[in-house]
Amino acid sequence: MTTTDHTQLHSPDAAQMSKGSLSMAWYGLVSAMFFVYIGAALAQAYGTVDAIIGLVLTIAVFGAVNRVLSAYALRHGLTVSQFSRSLLGRTGALLATLIFAATAVYYAVFEGSILAFAFQAQFGGPMPLWYAAVVLYTTPLVAGGIRRWLDKINGWLLPLYWGGLAAAVVWAGAAHGFTSNWLTHSTGPLPFAAGGPGWLATFAAYMGVWIMMMYTMDFAALGKPTDTAFHQRYTFGWLFYTLAFGVNALIGIFLTFTIPGLDATETGVAAGLVQLMGPLGLLVVFVSQTRINTANYALGISNLKEFLERTLRFRAPAAVWAAVTGALIFLLMLLPVVDYLLLALTWQGVMVTGWVAIALAHIAMDRRSGAAAEPGALPDRVFAAANPAGIAAWLGSAAIGIAFVQSGAPWGGIVGTLATPAIAAGLYAAVRTATGRRTALLPEHVG
Repeated sequence: MTTTDHTQLHSPDAAQMSKGSLSMAWYGLVSAMFFVYIGAALAQAYGTVDAIIGLVLTIAVFGAVNRVLSAYALRHGLTVSQFSRSLLGRTGALLATLIFAATAVYYAVFEGSILAFAFQAQFGGPMPLWYAAVVLYTTPLVAGGIRRWLDKINGWLLPLYWGGLAAAVVWAGAAHGFTSNWLTHSTGPLPFAAGGPGWLATFAAYMGVWIMMMYTMDFAALGKPTDTAFHQRYTFGWLFYTLAFGVNALIGIFLTFTIPGLDATETGVAAGLVQLMGPLGLLVVFVSQTRINTANYALGISNLKEFLERTLRFRAPAAVWAAVTGALIFLLMLLPVVDYLLLALTWQGVMVTGWVAIALAHIAMDRRSGAAAEPGALPDRVFAAANPAGIAAWLGSAAIGIAFVQSGAPWGGIVGTLATPAIAAGLYAAVRTATGRRTALLPEHVG
């Protein structure tokens, strides 16, 4: 087989999700409690003005990057796993798939635990009971994958989510007064040596959720190439991140500085809503966590399935992999995962930012050279075990980034987070140019 034999493996438009369905499925991610509390936590730490500046920069970067990645996935039908085989080779792609699956599962554990906590706050009872309830009702919703009816679930729940948050704002203001304290909170200048400035620390904190870039590719691969402009503008671009990061953060900041004693943590925000509004507050948390966790579960299941099928050479129905993933999530909920969750996500975040930078560098270099995209859904045998450019750039940048993050210096986290993608893109471009090898396709399959 040669490159001239490679046919475009994107499914016909008729087999892909309509733009409305894909948008509604994707917008399930707009409603994570994480996005409500992280803005509040950063405003508390660095001051509201610095947090908002960091948010504006974050929205601009996320929107720009995801316009590129979504367009590539839409036009070529490539998921993260498929694209990674060209970037990294068979082995590297498996690692990328595993990291993606692990991160989605971690988020499912974290977000599901918040809902279980809210149930316990309202009704009492042991936490394992509520953990089981969350897993048992969520897993069947996504057992058929993103295409099944994720768009309908999230479409039905979207008005309830925003309506509930609007009610929370009005309720909190009516109960405790509307003031400007939430906009004027300041901690004073924070020097670089102490981990500042605050706006840069805020921007670096949001880089920890660059996993959204991987989520984007897997969702966009289900769309129609003819809808690329629409999805770039409305589904995966600046509008989504203005709502997900910007509006959610402002609501979280207002609630935190308006409701006395509200703790700016994800459990604190959920508990505050339940305490403020009772059953209505629980409904808001339920809607929020159901919407975000349908995406976490769906992507966790699909990538864990991909990883296990390729490593174990064992295939099973989708329902089996859904049950396995649900059981794994439940078991992790029973462990003190939250104690080391943030450290694990930090390490995974470093790996993810490196992957995103390599993907962007690859797309940019191909565009400049006029090279065609390699179809990703090809048999493993046509790919080498590793692509030197991708592996060297990914592992090298990750090692440097993790070293900075673990250095213990107040500025280490910021420098490590910002340096990783820059180093990854630079190394990839340098090694690819030096070796003259743009993908991991074996020589006999190139020509």
